[in-house]
Amino acid sequence: MFRRTQAAADDSPASAADPKPVGKGRPTPKRRDAEGRRRQPVNAPQNRKEAYKNLRERQAADRAKAREGMLRGDERYFPVRDRGPVRKFARDWVDSRRLVSQYFLPFSLVILLLTWIPFPQQIRAYVYVSVITIGWPLMMVGVLLTSIWVAWKVKKLAAEKFPGESLKGVGFYAAMRALQIRKLRFPPPQFLPGGRPVPPKK
Repeated sequence: MFRRTQAAADDSPASAADPKPVGKGRPTPKRRDAEGRRRQPVNAPQNRKEAYKNLRERQAADRAKAREGMLRGDERYFPVRDRGPVRKFARDWVDSRRLVSQYFLPFSLVILLLTWIPFPQQIRAYVYVSVITIGWPLMMVGVLLTSIWVAWKVKKLAAEKFPGESLKGVGFYAAMRALQIRKLRFPPPQFLPGGRPVPPKK
């Protein structure tokens, strides 16, 4: 009786359809191999000199990227003092005009060069009287009056164009930009004298 029961149990479908698992189908990796694959190569500086060199390279790359962004007119790379619609309006207003104050630095350089040239005594006296005694004071008065007018005009127009925006320092900002040589202004001018946009560089 027991034999037939045991044989019937062995012939049941459950035992034939449910085989024991034979494994994962692949060998288990060794621990050191698995850890090696998880590790990523790290190029850490070997000493302080190398770390300082890497830092300087990163800073130089960041400065180059920021300069390119500023040349494109991307405000994300502008200093805080140059950001915002009010400051952009001040720059564009100044750049689209020829102002007396923008010739202050070239005029000062010419005067400095004239004082270094060894003219004869009579010519030197004429240069000092005509340029230094007369020309220099006239230029200073012109620069002062132009700076005051630019600061007042830009602040007045900005208040009309941007109600509710902060106008703190915008007059001084415009006056200082008007003192700079046009090619040395930064951010670069977006408009030519007369109001025409600067053509894109090829």
